[in-house]
Amino acid sequence: MSRNNFDSDSPALLNQVPISDQNADSPFAGEKQRVLDSQNSDSELDSKQEQLDNEKSKPKWWENKSLEEKPIEGLYAWAVVASGFIMQMFCMGVVNSYGSYQTHYHIKQFPDEDMSTLSWIGTLQFAVANLFGILSGILCERFDSRLVTFVGGVIMGLALIIASFCDDAVWKLLITQGIMFGIGSSLVYIPSTSIPAQWFTARRALAVCIVVAGNGIGGLWLTPATDSMIENLGTGWALRITGIIILVVNSAASLFMRNRLKVARQEKIVDFSILRDIRFLALFAGGVCGTTGYFTPLFSLPSFAVLVSGKSMKFSTNLVTIMNAAITVGRLVAGQAAPYIGNINTMSLCTMIAGLSVLVLWLPFHATGTLIACAIVYGLSSGGFIGLISVVMADIWGVQRISTIVGLLFICSFAGTMIGAPSSGAILDNIGHGTDFKPSIVFSGVFMMCAFGFFTLLRFMVNPNPFKKA
Repeated sequence: MSRNNFDSDSPALLNQVPISDQNADSPFAGEKQRVLDSQNSDSELDSKQEQLDNEKSKPKWWENKSLEEKPIEGLYAWAVVASGFIMQMFCMGVVNSYGSYQTHYHIKQFPDEDMSTLSWIGTLQFAVANLFGILSGILCERFDSRLVTFVGGVIMGLALIIASFCDDAVWKLLITQGIMFGIGSSLVYIPSTSIPAQWFTARRALAVCIVVAGNGIGGLWLTPATDSMIENLGTGWALRITGIIILVVNSAASLFMRNRLKVARQEKIVDFSILRDIRFLALFAGGVCGTTGYFTPLFSLPSFAVLVSGKSMKFSTNLVTIMNAAITVGRLVAGQAAPYIGNINTMSLCTMIAGLSVLVLWLPFHATGTLIACAIVYGLSSGGFIGLISVVMADIWGVQRISTIVGLLFICSFAGTMIGAPSSGAILDNIGHGTDFKPSIVFSGVFMMCAFGFFTLLRFMVNPNPFKKA
């Protein structure tokens, strides 16, 4: 057999080579080895391709809901809810009651400072909490979430206590009452928002809305309490007393804030592939727009009542109290209505009403009745918007890694907060000359309506049938 007639791809012909020719010196030995190497290479390529195909067909972590064991929804689950409620009452209640501090700072303590500068303190409290959201979510997945929330409460308390000795300069308050408090708040806010959802299925919306109603309750009693402490003891003692209370109460509440689902160590710390999900991008865009407009009524409506409507400081404080009470009721009502209307439908409806309340009730009027009506309607509707966003995330992407995905999504809150309140304050100072609030009111209302548009888009992505619950 000549080598020219040898078919290198045929093992049968190769086996016909005489034994005497299959020694190391035979030219046929090299041909046989080449055929074997080619076959091995093809086998390795097939194996690698099969692995790639399996990897592509493997569901993402947010699609694999079989990992979610059925929650017991028992006594301990409700203890987690109570723990989250208490944590939210302080970490976000302090943020919601900052309007009292801002009004006092602007009118009495720092009258020469621009409103936009003073608004940065409250802005940083919430913005930093959201900026560190991913880190907080990672820590909760990799370590004991009870320890994470305990440390967060200690940082929050110490931030206010240190700020109480630094209330003679705005930049010191920006660092302590703003940034430092925000870091501690992140370690409490993200776990208390996300972990309760792991313990419920049918009552998930109600449970989460009860938890986030805590920040409305916190603002409800912290606002008049803070105002009373400021008037009688000064801002130093107001900050000091609040910080001590947070240290004690949050330490006790953190004992129950335990993760139900564990994340395997080999899983990615943060899986950014979810950023390619168009539904996530729609929810993210809606969150940015919503939080951009959200804080303007909370921070500016009390000042509007004093500077434009000529009301007393006591009335402005009562207005903040009314708004926080409405926020609390709104979150509870949204939690009850969501199972019947649909979580995304309820969130979209609340966002639309919040935007309209600003543009219809606040923009054209400044009478006492319309101010109170705006505070009530805006509080009821905005409470549902904030309360349901984490429930929507759990419904779409599951609860196994909800702490990380909440932290990732809440970057939108950071972006919206950094854009919102400072821009609104700058618009008031530069366009409204410190007294004309209309441009900043339009700014807030338009962004809330844009958020409604993105949430409506998300609703039809999840379920294109307009007559079905989503």
